[in-house]
Amino acid sequence: MSRGKPQPWSETVDRAQKEKVVEELGQIFESSGVVVVAHYTGMTVAQMQDLRAKLRDVGGSVRVAKNTLAKIALEGKPAAKMGDLLTGMTVLSFSEDPVAAAKVCDAYAKTNDKFVIIGGAMGDTVLDQAGVKAVAAMPSREELIAQIVSCIGAPASNIAGAIGAPASNIASILSTIEEKAAA
Repeated sequence: MSRGKPQPWSETVDRAQKEKVVEELGQIFESSGVVVVAHYTGMTVAQMQDLRAKLRDVGGSVRVAKNTLAKIALEGKPAAKMGDLLTGMTVLSFSEDPVAAAKVCDAYAKTNDKFVIIGGAMGDTVLDQAGVKAVAAMPSREELIAQIVSCIGAPASNIAGAIGAPASNIASILSTIEEKAAA
C-alpha cells in the first residue's frame, strides 16, 4: 500500500465511523437534560479520567468529538444554536438530569484551570458560561425530590403528633386554631 492517496475501502470505513459518531452525538443532544461545552487544552489523561468518574457518579458522561461532526449532529436539534460554542479543543459533558453535569463541571472547573467552561444548552436554550453556573446552582432532581418528600411528610407528622398527644394538648391546639379563625 502506498503512502499517497488513501485506498477507497478506508474512506468508506471512515465515513461509516463518522456517520455513527454523528448519530451518537445527535442522540446525546436530543436526550440530555443539559450539555456543557468546555475547553480542555492541557488536561492530562488522569484528569480527564477523574472528570469522567465524577460525571459517571451522577449519571452523566463525557464525550470528546470533532467539532465539525458535533455541528452536523446539532442540525435540526433544539440546541442547534450551540454550534457556535464548538471551537478549539472542546469536550461535551452531559446528563439526563438537567442539573447534574453542570454541577460537576462547575465544581471541576474551580479545581482545574485547564478545564474552562464555554457554555452549553438545556433543551433549546443555549447557555453562556454564567448560564451554566446558574444551572449548577439549582438543586438536582434528587435534592428536589427530597425537599418535596419532606414538605409532604411534615404536615402528616404534625397531625400524627397532635393525635398522639394528651387531650389537654389537643384542646389547646383547637382553641388556638379557633382564635386565629375568629381574628
